[in-house]
Amino acid sequence: MSTLLASTIAIGQNQPGASGQQQPNMPNQQPMNSGGMGPDANSMNQQATTDKDFVKKALEGGTAEVELGQLAQQKSQSEDVRQFGQKMVDDHTQLGDQIKPIAQQMGVKEPKEPSKKDKQLIARLGALSGSQFDEAYIQAMVKDHKQDLKEFKDEAQLTQDPNVKQVARQGTGVISQHLRLIEQIAQNHNVAVDGKSKASSSAK
Repeated sequence: MSTLLASTIAIGQNQPGASGQQQPNMPNQQPMNSGGMGPDANSMNQQATTDKDFVKKALEGGTAEVELGQLAQQKSQSEDVRQFGQKMVDDHTQLGDQIKPIAQQMGVKEPKEPSKKDKQLIARLGALSGSQFDEAYIQAMVKDHKQDLKEFKDEAQLTQDPNVKQVARQGTGVISQHLRLIEQIAQNHNVAVDGKSKASSSAK
């Protein structure tokens, strides 16, 4: 205590004029400053948890997109749908490879399979073929990519982790491109998306 007191006095003496007189009040203010950091620390912890959830979900979603893309190549009789499926395999494999090291650093365990919801979708589409498969696949891809785009955009804006921010921004660009492609394919196949047919989509 005596050493600390001597240091405090020495610091106070080194401060010119009025600021030196304010110095004795500083120790009393320190706990308030520390307490003021509490909410920031909590919000940082919450964001870190959100980042982990995002990374895990992105990996799960990417795995599903790859499996669905492979299914499209097997089941579809349309060249544009098969090509889109191949693009899903290539792009989401690449995006997943970029996310995996970040997940490892964050302590996020790499999911070995898609989410339960995506597994149900894969099973449902796996039972279809031809034009029935195309319609169901196109509708699912439009819906999924709209949702994914929102989540990636939100994460890119909110995260403070530079690695997560970079991959979220990159993913936003990739998913935006995919969404434009699949919406064009939906029009070409006259597949209703969000209750809109080719005609109503063209009239926009």
